[in-house]
Amino acid sequence: MLDIDISKQRGAFSAKVAFTSTTPGVTALFGRSGSGKTTTVHLIAGLLRPDRGHIRIDGTVLFDAALGIDVPVEERGIGYVFQDARLFPHLSVRDNLRYGARRTRGRAQHLQFDDVVALLGLAALLARRPARLSGGERQRVAIGRALLAQPRLLLLDEPLAAIDVARRGELLPYLENLRDQFALPMVYVSHQFEEVLRLAGDVVVLENGAVAGHGDVISMSQSPALRAIIGTESLGAVIEGVIDEVDAVSNLARIRVGAGELLVEAAQLRLGERVRVQLLARDLILSIAPAAGLSVRNSLAGIITRLTTDGERAWLVFVDAGGATLMVRVTDDARSALALVAGQPIWVLVKAVSLRGHVFSASRPAAALPG
Repeated sequence: MLDIDISKQRGAFSAKVAFTSTTPGVTALFGRSGSGKTTTVHLIAGLLRPDRGHIRIDGTVLFDAALGIDVPVEERGIGYVFQDARLFPHLSVRDNLRYGARRTRGRAQHLQFDDVVALLGLAALLARRPARLSGGERQRVAIGRALLAQPRLLLLDEPLAAIDVARRGELLPYLENLRDQFALPMVYVSHQFEEVLRLAGDVVVLENGAVAGHGDVISMSQSPALRAIIGTESLGAVIEGVIDEVDAVSNLARIRVGAGELLVEAAQLRLGERVRVQLLARDLILSIAPAAGLSVRNSLAGIITRLTTDGERAWLVFVDAGGATLMVRVTDDARSALALVAGQPIWVLVKAVSLRGHVFSASRPAAALPG
């Protein structure tokens, strides 16, 4: 369990952050620039001292103002990956990684050098120096160096912010593998919801130094606190499902979600794999009768649970599709024409093309590292 309850006054900025999340797993700190994300991870790492409160990781107290406990940075067993890799320019990749291994301070060696190199795809880079690496490669080395210090917690402070979009896409699968294979508690800072969606189990939304919302990524995808930050274009419910069928001939996969199913492009999806799907509210269509004679092949039956206004002359319609909650954005005219009300049976139509790039692995680490 990661248990955070801290406050800090820095000039005119006040941070008051409290949340708990299960370990192992990825907890995302999400919010606009200046919301207090980096301040929070600095407080957890010990780079800043809270004015009050406590920081506990799996029963170990790192800070407690009331008890007078403040474990020094170098003794907290926390790995920190910054926006810029901060590698030693005069050292090779191998030696940068070995530097991390030398900072274990007697902690058990759960993460082995060869395993970290294999996980992060660093074998071909070991002889290079940082100047000969791309931005994504440098961040992979920085993550490896932090891992080889055998941390009890890994902090990643917007590790993709300084690299371009293409390199972000290359690095995200490595972070997913890290989440799934090493079962290491992580706090991941970002202002990009796609990164949070792909990696996190829990989401803490920060606004003006305070927690505006906290919960699992599925419930938080429908939170007003999140909607206020990401805006209408990125608004969409997150649901989870299981790959029930993969057809190699048609390159299509069937995802069981709630009481229905979605047909998507297979794109490396595996039979039995648990996946996370983001259904953008703007891409969904409502029908008051079963769909027939349409090219849209994905149709989920459900019941309207509630409706809320969403800006001028627009509504968000929430639909329970057999345990999976969907969110559809419609105009006020459409709501009136269809006479949409809570409790009404409804069919949600999903274009297959709208799912491209919005289906991700939802694997979970099975057990924490020992010790």
